[in-house]
Formats: sequence, C-alpha cells, structure tokens
Amino acid sequence: VWEILQEVMRGHPVLLNRAPTLHRLGIQAFQPILVEGRAICLHPLVCKGFNADFDGDQMAVHVPLSLEAQAEARLLMFSHINLLSPAIGDPISVPT
Repeated sequence: VWEILQEVMRGHPVLLNRAPTLHRLGIQAFQPILVEGRAICLHPLVCKGFNADFDGDQMAVHVPLSLEAQAEARLLMFSHINLLSPAIGDPISVPT
C-alpha cells in the first residue's frame, strides 16, 4: 500500500495552511513525502511564514485537484518561491 500511495502522490503538490491566514505565507505549497505516524514534518525555515511554534498548532492540508490549480500551486505557492517577505522584501527567515 505504501508504494501505491507514493506513486499516486508523485507530482501532486499539496497546500499547507495554518489558520488564521493573515498573509500569503499562511498557505504554501509543498511536494509531500510520506512519513509514518499522524504528524506533519515541516522544515524549520518555513515555520516563520506560518508563525508555527510547535505548541500544538493545527494545520490543514488541501490537495489541488485540477491541472490549473496544480500549476498555480507550483508557480505561485511553492515554499521555495516564497522566501522573501511580501511586505518589505526581506528574507522570511535566515539561518542562525
């Protein structure tokens, strides 16, 4: 079953949203990677855009179904495209 799920997910982006969505970085697109368990693994460099602090935050996962929605997610919403603040143009997060 695991291999079938991986094959189905290949090439299909998902949208990750943390409410309340106050700016465009509150919802971003990712290429999913299956992991065991009931949690979402999130790279630390995207946490600031979501204002995620790992104290029980809830996030919603959405799957764009149409080809147009998938293309929009790839072109506009992927996390590697949203590295700069939309308000001032500074990097969202920098390594410490």
